[in-house]
Amino acid sequence: MAPKNPEKFPDLRPARQPLLIVLSGLSGSGKDVVLERLRQSGYPIEFIVTLTTRARRSNEKDGVHYRFVTPARFQELIERKELLEWANVYENWYGVPNEPVREALAAGKDVIVKIDVQGAATVKRILPGAVLIFLATPSMEELEQRLRQRRTESASDVEVRLKTARKELQQLRIFDYIVINREGEVDRAVEEIRAIITAEKCRVKPREIKL
Repeated sequence: MAPKNPEKFPDLRPARQPLLIVLSGLSGSGKDVVLERLRQSGYPIEFIVTLTTRARRSNEKDGVHYRFVTPARFQELIERKELLEWANVYENWYGVPNEPVREALAAGKDVIVKIDVQGAATVKRILPGAVLIFLATPSMEELEQRLRQRRTESASDVEVRLKTARKELQQLRIFDYIVINREGEVDRAVEEIRAIITAEKCRVKPREIKL
C-alpha cells in the first residue's frame, strides 16, 4: 500500500540548455543524406546551412544543402566577422554563419551544423561545449566505392579525398561520438544521432554554449 504522503523529489534535472551539434566526418560518408532524413523526420532541431564558394552540384539546392556564394562575398563575411568558423577544403571555402546559430540558441532551440573536420576542430576550440559527431563508413573500401559512384569528382580528386579521409580518421580524438553510416541503413544512423542528443539532455552537468 502506497504511503498517503509520499516524499517527492524536486526536479532533479538542471535547467535545460540548448545544444550545438556539429556533424562532421569523411567526404562521402553521407552527411547530407543523414541530415535530410533527420529533417524529414520532423525532429525538433534548427538546421543551419553552411556557406560555400564551390560550384553547385546538379542534385543540390541553394539554401538547402549549402548557401552558394562568390569568393568575394565569402571574404566580405570573414572581414565583417559574420562567420562562426571557416576553412578551405579541396580548394573551396566553407563557413558557418554566426547569426542564425546565435538566434536559435538564444531562442532555446537545439542547433545542428554540418562542418568539415578542420572546421569541427575550430568549433571545439572556441566552443568546447559543442557536441561533435563524426560520421564514417564501415571501411575505406566502401568509402571509395561511394565516392566513385556519385561521379562528382575526377579519379584524381577521389584519390585526394581518400588520402584526406585517412588523415581525418586520425582526428577522431577531438570528437565526442562516432556514427557509422552503413549502406542502406541511413535510418539507423539518424536514430543513433537522435539517441546521442537524448543522452546529452540527460547529463547531470549540462554543456554550455557561450556564443
